[in-house]
Amino acid sequence: MKNRILPALLLLGAVLALPFLLRTKDNQIATGLKNPDVVVVISAHSEPMKHEFEVGFQKYYREKFNRDVVIDWRSPGGTSDIVRYISDRYEAEFRFEWEADSSNPPWNNNIAAAYKNPNTLNDPNADEEAKRARRKFLESKVGIGIDIFAGGGTFEHSRQARIGYGVDGGIHKRHPEFLKPEIIPQSFGGDEIYEKNGKYYGVCLSSFGICCNLDRLKEMNQAAPKRWRDLGQGVFFNKVIAADPTKSGSANKCFEVILQQEMHEAVTPRNAPKPPADQLDRGWANGMNLIKRILANTRNITDSAGKVTRDVAAGEGVLGMAIDFYGLTEQEWNEFVLDGKPVIRYIAPEGGTAVSADPAQLLRGAPHREAAEAFLDFLVGPEGQKLLDFKVGTPGGPVKYALRRSPVRKDLYEAKYRSFRADPDYDPYVSGSSFVYRGDWTGRYFTMLRVLIRCIGLDVQDELRAAWKAIIQAGGPEKVPQAYAEFCKLPFSYREASKAAGLLRVSRTRTAVEVAAVCRQWSDQARKQYLKAAELAREGK
Repeated sequence: MKNRILPALLLLGAVLALPFLLRTKDNQIATGLKNPDVVVVISAHSEPMKHEFEVGFQKYYREKFNRDVVIDWRSPGGTSDIVRYISDRYEAEFRFEWEADSSNPPWNNNIAAAYKNPNTLNDPNADEEAKRARRKFLESKVGIGIDIFAGGGTFEHSRQARIGYGVDGGIHKRHPEFLKPEIIPQSFGGDEIYEKNGKYYGVCLSSFGICCNLDRLKEMNQAAPKRWRDLGQGVFFNKVIAADPTKSGSANKCFEVILQQEMHEAVTPRNAPKPPADQLDRGWANGMNLIKRILANTRNITDSAGKVTRDVAAGEGVLGMAIDFYGLTEQEWNEFVLDGKPVIRYIAPEGGTAVSADPAQLLRGAPHREAAEAFLDFLVGPEGQKLLDFKVGTPGGPVKYALRRSPVRKDLYEAKYRSFRADPDYDPYVSGSSFVYRGDWTGRYFTMLRVLIRCIGLDVQDELRAAWKAIIQAGGPEKVPQAYAEFCKLPFSYREASKAAGLLRVSRTRTAVEVAAVCRQWSDQARKQYLKAAELAREGK
């Protein structure tokens, strides 16, 4: 018996010891490099993008510093998951540092809320304990073992910068020529491309549009959609694919773009600097109810924006809400697989769409700051920018994957690069010029928007879909105006949005339980309205 057990135990011990025996040589085994420098990047970027950035950065770093480097990619989930992870890690690390100093008061909820609140130092109601926590955090070099946060949109990066998680990446000092207005403007279309103090830098530009399955449209004898409103038509009931805005920051941005466009169309004259409150109320209501109709039309709600185009290409849905590069990449792949006859098409909606930057930022306490700063220089410099939309094999282009992303550098849209670009006819600085993003309208409600959509759309989707189906079967909104009026009721108007957003903030005077109660109230109210709308529709009212 012992003779049989002993070899098994030795084998088990060898298997368990193997990771520890190899640990000191991980980077060498994975890359073939001996003692390379490291930069740790947390990102939801696709694998092709990670591959091309790492290969390109290794070449750049070797030429600049005569040293090897590897990127340690961390991907705990989508943007929302990453933001939660970063926040949780900083709180744990700062709490450890705070409690290590015996002169500090005991850690409590007031300190936990105050150290990461951008308004603490200017808040007349904040006590000295709260202000001390905020000052100590901003003066600290506390880190979480991560150098760079890449991707996820300007809202999250701006928020990280205000909190103090994102810090100055230093490109202004090292490469002021990169940030000349004719190369990379500080803002475009109402949205920041880079933070003026260097706390994030846009790497590529994204816009939003509609992807459609041409075969499914042909089966339905329907024309291709042209506007966001087309996704809310009754004919597309159970045929739309969308991503969950509570899990995908880019999906939430797309819903915000839809809301903004409806608000723009409600305002006269167009782009008025200070529109009347009733016009903004009307635009908000039109936009939120369009979002409700789109959600009512969905067949699938995916947990990431990248799955939308794949589901549409596979015929799971007819239409989808897509980020430009996902739509264009899926279209290109589809064309390759089907011998030049793709079944999926990406369409830029009429009326324009917001163009926003996808940034990267240096995190507080970055453990490999020199390599991290070099990575930022690479991303914003011509070497990294050419990887984004150059064809595979072109000078400075990617080695394996065409990324189909739009660079932030305006000089790469010049005629001399046209033959190298995968999308030579697309210039976001031209296509996005007709739409001006008004951050003062909805930017401050970005977080509230995803909560509101969850409460009145996702958590009550069965009732929402049933109500919309009943309205469609009754002949549409015009045939049952009472039912549709009930369907369109909202928890609050635009002019009440600021107060509503305040109800969702956990603070010294508002607990998480109270915030949850507000959300439950919105959902319960919406459920009752949808049930009543369905009943009225069946009665023909």
